[in-house]
Amino acid sequence: MIYQGDAIQVELRSDNIAHMVFDLKGESVNKFNRLTLLELDAAVKAMAATSGIKGLVATSAKEAFIVGADITEFLTMFQQEEDVLIDGILQTNAIFNGLEDLPFPTAVAINGLALGGGFEFCLACDFRLMAPKAKVGLPEVKLGIFPGFGGTVRLSRLIGADNSIEWICAGSEKRSDAALADGAVNAVVDNDKLFDAAIDLVQRAIDGSVDYKARRAEKTGKLHLNSIESMMSFETAKGFVAGQAGPNYPAPVLAIKTIQKHAGMERDDALKVEAKNFATVARSSVARNLVGLFLNDQALKKTAKQWEELARPVNKAAVLGAGIMGGGIAYQSASKGTPIYMKDINDAGIKLGLDEAAKLLSKQVERKKMDIMGMANVLNDIRPTLSYGDFDQVDVVVEAVVENPKVKHAVLAEVETKVGEKAVIASNTSTISIDSLATALKDPTRFCGMHFFNPVHRMPLVEVIRGKDSSDETIATVVAYAKKLGKSPIVVNDCPGFYVNRVLFPYFAGFAMLVRDGVDFQAIDKVMERFGWPMGPAYLLDVVGLDTGVHAQSVMAEGFPERMGQDFRSAMHVMYDEGRLGQKNSKGFYAYTLDKKGKQKKSVDEEAIKLVSSVAGPKQELEADAIIDRMMIPMCIEVAMCLEEKIVASPADADMGLIYGLGFPPFRGGILKYMDEVGLDEIVKRADKLADLGALYRVTDRMREMAANGETYYKNA
Repeated sequence: MIYQGDAIQVELRSDNIAHMVFDLKGESVNKFNRLTLLELDAAVKAMAATSGIKGLVATSAKEAFIVGADITEFLTMFQQEEDVLIDGILQTNAIFNGLEDLPFPTAVAINGLALGGGFEFCLACDFRLMAPKAKVGLPEVKLGIFPGFGGTVRLSRLIGADNSIEWICAGSEKRSDAALADGAVNAVVDNDKLFDAAIDLVQRAIDGSVDYKARRAEKTGKLHLNSIESMMSFETAKGFVAGQAGPNYPAPVLAIKTIQKHAGMERDDALKVEAKNFATVARSSVARNLVGLFLNDQALKKTAKQWEELARPVNKAAVLGAGIMGGGIAYQSASKGTPIYMKDINDAGIKLGLDEAAKLLSKQVERKKMDIMGMANVLNDIRPTLSYGDFDQVDVVVEAVVENPKVKHAVLAEVETKVGEKAVIASNTSTISIDSLATALKDPTRFCGMHFFNPVHRMPLVEVIRGKDSSDETIATVVAYAKKLGKSPIVVNDCPGFYVNRVLFPYFAGFAMLVRDGVDFQAIDKVMERFGWPMGPAYLLDVVGLDTGVHAQSVMAEGFPERMGQDFRSAMHVMYDEGRLGQKNSKGFYAYTLDKKGKQKKSVDEEAIKLVSSVAGPKQELEADAIIDRMMIPMCIEVAMCLEEKIVASPADADMGLIYGLGFPPFRGGILKYMDEVGLDEIVKRADKLADLGALYRVTDRMREMAANGETYYKNA
């Protein structure tokens, strides 16, 4: 044995080829935490000091190879002073350089995921062999950073500037065929032959039939580009990537600038450029917030896993109501492997639901993500029916009929008599109280809310709403089903609007008052889009539907009359009264036409501007910051209330709910993280200045207490 640690073991085979195995004790996956990096350094030094080694093959004892660096250590690392951070990165790079400089050929057998630092380890080896179903990539831009363990240097020299820019700036995982085509790996070999193939390749390098030194020199030398090629590659890429990433995500463009700057340098100097620029993005608020989001997402998954332990298995499901929403739910369930009955009261409804599922599946086929046989298999798992014939076989029923309490009560009472006594019943309602709906059932313990967001196939969030009688097993089963559908569930307690809609409507109320006070709705949209929202409030209302908005606002006003009641006629109500429903009928605050791809394209509508002016005061222009405060502070206060009232269980649930449900700007880290960044004392001051606008701007006593004590919602803020 050359080296034995808790993450890495190295032994010398009889053919004098060393075998390095990654197997981090106590963890389900291998990752580069401090321990693994220290052991890699020790293992490399031990091999360098051992005579007689002729080559090295690295493997993993786990299903994945190495999933990347340990992200839980990032926030502490990123808070270091710039020179300390740079020095730490260069120390890590010295370990990878030691591997790359070993006096014998090296190969890695990539059996599963090799991402981020895991793939950068692979790049430091001379040869990379990959299993057919393995994936490799450098996804760091998704965390607001870019590769810092030599990835920009080695990958660009291995596969060229253009390919490496695409790999790094897209941050996507690459399948084996794509990695081989780009030259990032040397061969794709079946799992059972992968290790032997790696040994064989190293043996050929030892024998001299493969020149590993020439390959190594290419990878550690300068990037071969003349000045014209360099200009075309880098300048074109910077413009395109800047347009795609937008101004709030600087890492992709800085990655390109980093490769451009070190292109004419050899490895050691190039790594210094990478380390300096990495430190710049790593210390930014964007990186801090995106890493925080990743950790919040992991917390959500951990919570869901705990619920799943209590869940009953869901092998068959049913959806009641086969419209666009019902069809979307049926598609999602069948496409993720759970057969589903789709019931409606007439053939027209069934056709609408099947058409919706077929449309979504056709798009998958067009994009070559599915073949015709796959489409047929999914459609076969959607069982349309006009009766309850087989409902005694289902484990979960999702009621998705019209948003009308009387209709829902009738349907829920009926379905309870048709399903088995252990089947869970859930309502896909966006506004109606779960406790109110539960009165229709003889056994309310088996009932809860399951609020999907539209469109079902795209929106990752599902709110699982606990009523006062919902059992833990009921909640757990619906959480597990949502996970099976590929969704991110959060469990919330019952209240008007639940969580997401409850905190959305104070935001819309802020918008309504701004328009009432004479601020141009198009100007408000532009400001909020620059803030980071995917669309401004007027545009969002058009997408949601003005009829839906008016209905939901009335529910909110009834539930929270002091804050959400309105004593004026809003622009939203004017649109609704004039039959302008938004994208549903191609006219709302904006006019809509279909583009060549069949997508809704908005344009300015003079009639809408005239209608809005009928309920607006004298025109006034406000600074962007003033508009942001009037829009965001009501939402901030409502989120704080939901946390205090335990409608949501944690800051992570609250923040991820708005990011996954509404598209809250991820680079801001979530709304509570945004409040921490601004400072609760500052939020309170701004709210107090707007107190004359009404109860929407009145902070809670707990917020005022936290502000006075310098408290934050996140401990590491």
